[in-house]
Amino acid sequence: MKSQTAFFLAAMALVALIATTASAGKELSPLGQNTTIWFDTGGPVGGPYNTIVQNGAMQAASDMGADVTYLYSDWNPEKVIENFKKGVAAKPDGIVLMGLPGDDSLAPFIDEAFAKGIIVTCVDSGLPKTLKKFKAKGFGFIGTDYDLMGRVLAEESLKRSGLASGDRAMIWGLKRLEDRGKRARAMIRTLETAGIIVDYIEISPEVDKDSAMGVPIITGYLASHPDCKMMLIDHGALTSQTENFLRAAGVAADDIFVGGFSLSPATATAIENGYVDLVSEMQPYLLGYLSVAQIVLTKKYGFTGLEIDTGGGLVHKDNIALVAPLAKKGIR
Repeated sequence: MKSQTAFFLAAMALVALIATTASAGKELSPLGQNTTIWFDTGGPVGGPYNTIVQNGAMQAASDMGADVTYLYSDWNPEKVIENFKKGVAAKPDGIVLMGLPGDDSLAPFIDEAFAKGIIVTCVDSGLPKTLKKFKAKGFGFIGTDYDLMGRVLAEESLKRSGLASGDRAMIWGLKRLEDRGKRARAMIRTLETAGIIVDYIEISPEVDKDSAMGVPIITGYLASHPDCKMMLIDHGALTSQTENFLRAAGVAADDIFVGGFSLSPATATAIENGYVDLVSEMQPYLLGYLSVAQIVLTKKYGFTGLEIDTGGGLVHKDNIALVAPLAKKGIR
């Protein structure tokens, strides 16, 4: 509740600031005029999750008059670093990145950026050491607590699915990543504590980049584990492909309980069709919008870094009708 209240207050302050600037008269320039930002969306061009992040960033850029260049890292930590180095060389006013590589890998490059007067902020995957070091200079984090997010989804999935001790579940995740992997580890821990047999599959870099490559992973797993009663998919793009995966495996709607993360047009349809039962939403549109606003506000007024939890709760068949229209527009 505390994080939600903090988010609400910060969002209302931002809206009020933008509204005040817009209504004060034509003599005032847009708040972000002449502000240049490089924004790494994290995923591939057209990816379902990072496209929503980009949609939010594009709206903020339009609202505030900032000039934003978009980059794509295919969810590859090495490419995140490569793109960040290119951004530093271009000398923009600010850079937004996803913290996939972790604090230690990014530290020297973020140090260099701030030394050159470039404001850096982070979304989605946190960099707690960097946040502590550079928050006063504008480094913030827009995202959520991955450990809490994973635990809540797993607990609610157990309640809704009716699985009992000794039943089998599969978790498809990214344990190898420092911060991002907390979500998969929390789900594994929660299910195993309940006595569930957990088969864990690491999402390969190839599948991470191109979710369509996940079809043989799911069909092969389900063919060899016909007793699987639950799948928890720790990846927004893969969650969006679940209906295709299960149809390819010959699995009917509602035969297996499926939980996943992040809405998209395809995920909303899969919930409506009964192929996805529960989704935990990070509201990626806000990651894009608020991080661009963070850079603009820090450049303009010297504000320190924002820490905002965008965890938006759980979406399922009982409430999907409320958000599906926005999901299909790439907003939720």
